[in-house]
Amino acid sequence: MKPKVNEVLCAEDGFEGLAALKQSLPDLIISDLRMPNMNGFEFLSVVRRRFPVIPVIVISGEFSGVSIPESVLADAFFSKDAYKIPELFERICDLVHELPSRPKTGKPNQAAVWVMNNKGTVAVTCSECLRTFPVAEVASGENEAECDFCSCMVRFEIIGETATGKVFPAVSMSSGYSSI
Repeated sequence: MKPKVNEVLCAEDGFEGLAALKQSLPDLIISDLRMPNMNGFEFLSVVRRRFPVIPVIVISGEFSGVSIPESVLADAFFSKDAYKIPELFERICDLVHELPSRPKTGKPNQAAVWVMNNKGTVAVTCSECLRTFPVAEVASGENEAECDFCSCMVRFEIIGETATGKVFPAVSMSSGYSSI
């Protein structure tokens, strides 16, 4: 059974890949591991946490052999220059055929984020790239910071403090892109 391909999207790096995922969720992702800015390992880590139902194939020269390296979060792995196109298409067909139906729920516009106090600095997890970055000089109430990694503006609200004074629960208010 051959899957029908309606559209193929390409991205130069992991950040562009995540931006493409905000526009449209694919039936399958094919990624390299060596990419600029956000490499394939980081990209696949985010994809697996945010989109666990999307199958992933990695084609890379980073490893050799036919088995999936333990550190690669993929459903299939092909070593560059060591696979045949028909094998790749067969694996694509298998993965797309096995794909469970995707829920039709809307995308949330808020995500819970934990920030930790560390001598006047908090660590904020970006709701877009899921990386944590430090923010100095935050106050109770609403705050805004630019992610050090993807440059997305993340607004968050400091709600309160635990008894130890070391962890503040916060809620992400919004970001430069709509949350996925």
